Amino acid sequence: MTNIEDLDLKDFLLKKGYTKIKIKLTKTNHFEIKATINGVKGLFILDTGASSSCVGFEAIETFGLQVKDSEIKAAGAGASDMHTQISKSNDIKIGTWKKDKVALILFNLTHVNTALTNHNAQPVDGIIGADILKKGKAIIDYEKKYLYLKKIK
Repeated sequence: MTNIEDLDLKDFLLKKGYTKIKIKLTKTNHFEIKATINGVKGLFILDTGASSSCVGFEAIETFGLQVKDSEIKAAGAGASDMHTQISKSNDIKIGTWKKDKVALILFNLTHVNTALTNHNAQPVDGIIGADILKKGKAIIDYEKKYLYLKKIK
């Protein structure tokens, strides 16, 4: 039997049913993560401060989203009171972690991507926010640059 003191964070979480996903620190000091929405791969910012996961309006076709207008007004760093739409019942996959029936908020990501490209970082398709991180019981290892999500049974 292994003593818990002998396990590092990775081994401990893997034994507890988590999956390990590599995250990349960008030049803008954001973490990027690859995720798949409705079978299509994309690049996202991992943002623990974003209450909802979001994609840009231009992602409607890319990810095959069914959208409706939303009463929610989006606000974030550098922008407020932005028009949004919502897309419900999306399948999301991050590493081997999967969740279906995920709602995504759509808004204009231009200001986000302009800021990223101005700092020689890649533009993103959206933001993985606290809603998904909570569903996955997320643990972030900032030092080793891994996101751990608990597999859903």
